[in-house]
Amino acid sequence: MKVAAVVPAYNEATRIERVLSVLIECATLHEIIVVNDGSADNTAEVALRFAQAHTMPNKPLVRVINLPANRGKGGAMFAGATATDADVILFVDADLIGLKPHHVERILKPVLEGEVAMSIGVFRGGRLSTDLAQILVPYISGQRALLRELFVEIPGIERTRSGVEIALTLHFRRNRYPVAMVVVEGITHTMKEEKLGWAQGVWARAKMYAEIGGAFLRYARLSDLRHRLLLKREE
Repeated sequence: MKVAAVVPAYNEATRIERVLSVLIECATLHEIIVVNDGSADNTAEVALRFAQAHTMPNKPLVRVINLPANRGKGGAMFAGATATDADVILFVDADLIGLKPHHVERILKPVLEGEVAMSIGVFRGGRLSTDLAQILVPYISGQRALLRELFVEIPGIERTRSGVEIALTLHFRRNRYPVAMVVVEGITHTMKEEKLGWAQGVWARAKMYAEIGGAFLRYARLSDLRHRLLLKREE
């Protein structure tokens, strides 16, 4: 099966290279697609330099897609997923700390072996704040492997912005696609408050949660509508 890693990135110039340096060493990957989501910094230039420096046999091909305007995480993920013909997509955040090749293989394994349609990597042993967040709400983790055809079928997924993970989760639950939670130890990520400063970071976090809430309401309503339609057909 062909596997592509998609890395959505917005203003991650100082962080993305450490993630790409891990992905390039993963033998299971056939290509790595960085989606620069309208960044205001030089994220695209960093990714392009990395791609040019690591073009070699027996390594994944690195490509960079530039979106002229910010579409949000859901839009960037959709752009990456529709730019490849890979059977399996691995979504990886651009700001991870502590990612290793064995983490990537661990997340991919249940999907590649046909056990599940999607696996979700949940952090443990990175640091308390991110561990706690993923204990409380593991379904918002951005580290996922899944069948590409099931991702692109989700209605409106490209408009979900930061609600993309909850939209994915609800869609897979609604359709009863099998999902595995995979613990990945020693990984954390840079928090918004660290990237933007306290005030801007808190505002960005509030905006993110609002987008997650909006996606939850929308896809929960779709699930309820589908249930009512099924009941009506059975009458």
